[in-house]
Amino acid sequence: QVQFVESGGGLVQAGGSLRLSCAASGRTFSTYVMGWFRQAPGKERDLVAAINYSGNSIFYTNSVKGRFTISRDNAKNTVYLQMNSLKPEDTAVYYCAANENRGFSQRDPRLVDYWGQGTQVTVSS
Repeated sequence: QVQFVESGGGLVQAGGSLRLSCAASGRTFSTYVMGWFRQAPGKERDLVAAINYSGNSIFYTNSVKGRFTISRDNAKNTVYLQMNSLKPEDTAVYYCAANENRGFSQRDPRLVDYWGQGTQVTVSS
């Protein structure tokens, strides 16, 4: 059974930075395309960023382009989301997501194979 454990959320002022981490245990990390979703209160869970195994295919939603960076360290079975220039509208619960041998082209959270437990990110104005 594979598990994904997140860390790194918290409270930060607008303009600040946070780095989220998601560590995988269990099956081989190389079979997973990794992503980060977020869900604000009363809103749907949306895909923020995704990265394939080699890191040569990366997706960002428009609202985070130029501010967020997704990366992975396959030796450590970990994916990261570096978030810079944070805005109050980035406030949400952030979820690590994994799909086995396929990407997130449909961006539908109902199709995700595995989830992390979620970590709260709060950006104050």
